[in-house]
Amino acid sequence: MYDKPVLNVKSLKEQVYDFLREQMRRGEILPGSVIDMEETSRKLGVSRTPLRDALLQLESEDFVTILPRRKVVVNQLTVEDIKNYYEIIGALESMAIIKAMGVMGQKEIEYMEQMNREMKQAIEADDFDLYYEKNLNFHNTYLNLCGNEKLMRIVNNLKKRLYDFPRPEGFVKEWEEASIEEHNQLIKYIREGNKEEAARFIRDVHWSYAVQEKYIIKYYRHIATG
Repeated sequence: MYDKPVLNVKSLKEQVYDFLREQMRRGEILPGSVIDMEETSRKLGVSRTPLRDALLQLESEDFVTILPRRKVVVNQLTVEDIKNYYEIIGALESMAIIKAMGVMGQKEIEYMEQMNREMKQAIEADDFDLYYEKNLNFHNTYLNLCGNEKLMRIVNNLKKRLYDFPRPEGFVKEWEEASIEEHNQLIKYIREGNKEEAARFIRDVHWSYAVQEKYIIKYYRHIATG
């Protein structure tokens, strides 16, 4: 009946949130900077209400801190943040694997293997954005099957905080190659039906700050140390 949708499905708050997150991802809004609510409201052509609501969501996700007198500071990522995020993601993905392995079959395992191959191809083509997309697909295979949407939301938000804030140019090739090998080991445990080893491996190796630190300090070259 209509050639185009009559209504925008997303609320104003969601549109403002998406705009601010994209600006952060692209480095247009940098950690440590201040968001001027009046200026941003005028720029987007929206009232302060959807802007405030979007900022409140960003604050709940630890991207910004809202201070008195409408001052909003964009949080900086610190080493302590990374350690904490790795610990949380490792624990949650470990739980997700245990829950998901009861319903995972050959189809899901083959998909994970395919994503791992495509990650390798992306690295060979020096395409980090594609690598990152395939990496998310790999992990989302079992996250989507764990039956816990809140867990998925927390993990995905923390990954955005780690890798899209803003996303650094380039990548640490040896880290990505090591990650692919770790994925192969994880797939082996899943094929064997070994829930305990798969959960331990994702928590104590793949998402272990201590194990990954040598790569992390290369990737996050300019983060705050406090």
